[in-house]
Amino acid sequence: MLYMKTIEKIQKITSKGQITLPIAWRRFTKAESILVTTKGNAIEIVPAKFQKRGGSAIFDAIRDNKGEGIKIDDLLKILQKLIKEDEQHRKTVA
Repeated sequence: MLYMKTIEKIQKITSKGQITLPIAWRRFTKAESILVTTKGNAIEIVPAKFQKRGGSAIFDAIRDNKGEGIKIDDLLKILQKLIKEDEQHRKTVA
């Protein structure tokens, strides 16, 4: 079983409501973006896992859809697929 050390650090919140993630954390996760989720009275911050294609996000309206938007039902299907993939990934990592 892989042992992961838990590190806690108090971070100051700026007057603009911003925080800085320590460089060690950013280097460790190699994340380009984060996902922030509220769980009860807690806030969870985890690296966002986006599939890349040609250096861009999965969907780009200009590139992928001739500048047009996407129907909400189609967007929800894409998001549900990504959530399912993320849940499967989290199970394999845990």
